[in-house]
Amino acid sequence: MISSLRGTVLAVAGTAAVIEVGGVGLAVQVTENHALTLRVGAEAVVRTALIVREDDLSLFGFTDADSLAVFDHLRSVTGVGPKSAMGVLSAMTPAEIARAVSAEDDAAFRKVSGIGPKTAKLIVVSLAGKLNFVVPVAAPSAAPAGVSESVVIALVGLGWPEKTAIQAVEDAVADATELEKQAVPALLRRALANLGPQQAVGGDR
Repeated sequence: MISSLRGTVLAVAGTAAVIEVGGVGLAVQVTENHALTLRVGAEAVVRTALIVREDDLSLFGFTDADSLAVFDHLRSVTGVGPKSAMGVLSAMTPAEIARAVSAEDDAAFRKVSGIGPKTAKLIVVSLAGKLNFVVPVAAPSAAPAGVSESVVIALVGLGWPEKTAIQAVEDAVADATELEKQAVPALLRRALANLGPQQAVGGDR
């Protein structure tokens, strides 16, 4: 396994680079942004992944360990090959990929050439919780005060005691996505789901 290269850049054309190591020129596929940082005649240090196929050996190069790790995770997703994974890394940084996965934002991946809606959704689902090394998981953010208060008022209006309503909203916020925390209807649905079939006080019997 070739995990890294250090050598002189002999050529750069598009996303293909040739790096001389010990007198041998090795062809490496890199992202567009990475290619722009390489200078012919200058030394380069590249993290690499060697992809072995029946009729081909291909080296893919990265600027850092996080990019390489994200590349490997992307390739683990059904329907995402090395070229598609490089396409994602060309369009998004590792941190942006991690944030999109965390926010369940498959639209970010649909913008990448060659990634369709089904594959974009699979990326989000398959990589959930696996990219914390790029963007540490922060403590769950609270919903805007106005949204939480509106949901509590709605539940009280439906007949639940205020204390029960407040707890239901807190539980809903803990489970909600960032987008749901911004919308009263979405958060209300989660709160009602948490309350389950329980009969509201004063409700119809």
